[in-house]
Amino acid sequence: MTQAPTAAKTSRRRHDREIIALALPAFGALVAEPLFVMVDSAVVGHLGTPQLAGLGIAATLLMTAVSVFVFLAYATTAAVARRVGAGDLQAAIRQGMDGIWLALLLGAAVIAIVLPAAPWLVDAFGASDTAAPYAITYLRISSLGIPAMLVVLAATGVLRGLQDTKTPLYVAVGGFTANAVLNVGLVYGAGLGIAGSAWGTVIAQCGMAAAYLVVVVRGARKHGASLRPDAGGIRACAQAGAPLLVRTLSLRAVLMIATAVAARLGDADVAAHQIILSLWSLLAFALDAIAIAGQAIIGRYLGAGDAKGAQEACRRMVQWGIASGVVLGVLVAVSRPLFIPLFTSDQVVRDALLPALLVVAVSQPISGIVFVLDGVLMGAGDGRYLAWAMLATLAVFTPVALLVPVLGGGLTALWWAMTLMMAVRMVTLWLRARSGRWIVTGATR
Repeated sequence: MTQAPTAAKTSRRRHDREIIALALPAFGALVAEPLFVMVDSAVVGHLGTPQLAGLGIAATLLMTAVSVFVFLAYATTAAVARRVGAGDLQAAIRQGMDGIWLALLLGAAVIAIVLPAAPWLVDAFGASDTAAPYAITYLRISSLGIPAMLVVLAATGVLRGLQDTKTPLYVAVGGFTANAVLNVGLVYGAGLGIAGSAWGTVIAQCGMAAAYLVVVVRGARKHGASLRPDAGGIRACAQAGAPLLVRTLSLRAVLMIATAVAARLGDADVAAHQIILSLWSLLAFALDAIAIAGQAIIGRYLGAGDAKGAQEACRRMVQWGIASGVVLGVLVAVSRPLFIPLFTSDQVVRDALLPALLVVAVSQPISGIVFVLDGVLMGAGDGRYLAWAMLATLAVFTPVALLVPVLGGGLTALWWAMTLMMAVRMVTLWLRARSGRWIVTGATR
């Protein structure tokens, strides 16, 4: 006679089903995002090392310009999920529309800053005379797609909060496919070089934003939510996202410092760093799929007043994060010799890549814990703690990274500094999760 499953096993299975249902589509959508940059890197990398180095600097600046506003997705996911848990779909979608209007306003402001400041920004990164012109060209053209990408972030947050991660997957796959085709066609077919890569990305981004708007507008009309901009709602959305903005700015500062240090090590090192950063971003987004599920699930549990369910889901997702990190680390270590030739034929760049990629592989289990707990606390709306924790991490990382070239270290030493950064994040997030202070129930925090 088979013994009935224990309550603990039943709970784990229920959480596993929820995690898988949201994380698998989220994984596909998140992986497609860094693939935009990886496609650009693969296409531009065969134009030459100066072009790839220029792309590395410009892509980092663009990712910063967009990613500092990632709160448009994260804060919206948590807020919408809470209202879904409380059973108020109309208010959930209305809050999402406020985020979309805020995205458009922020996108216009970013373009106004980036276009005239492009040469100064590239120079501030220490770009060489050969790489700088390519970086400026790519940065100026690609900045035109920033409003579209911010709309994508906000609309994605709405759908995730509604427990829908499949639609973002479909849109992301379509955008990635269009980007790949446009890049090859414009760079080589039309002979536009690095400018063609930038234009291809902008066109794909605008198409993705349009697709999202169609879906969200239909949902708003179905549930009777207003589409008009509301100054009070937009202001509240901005205020709610402010702590996450501080958190993200600190994280982006880490990545910008790392790229600036790599640029001062030479063109070969910054080119290798760009390839590693593309892979690191791919791995991070893959691990973040569980975190995205966490944001939606935790927000829904807390909105419904189920603190115990939120705690159980958190524990289970951490276990998933560790296991996923181990698997990804092994894959990176084993596939290094196959991965490197896809992005460069320069032997100097390849020599710099090989040992640094091994460091990235070793750090993946740590990253798995970090991204999951980050998502759990975001889903709980615990933005203030996340902001202070990331500021502390930045304070530890900065002097260590800046010492790399001073002490004669190379790209591998820089990526050990990045691993230290992730370890500090893991400790700060684990302490908060263990304390239980993030658990606040109700439709709003």
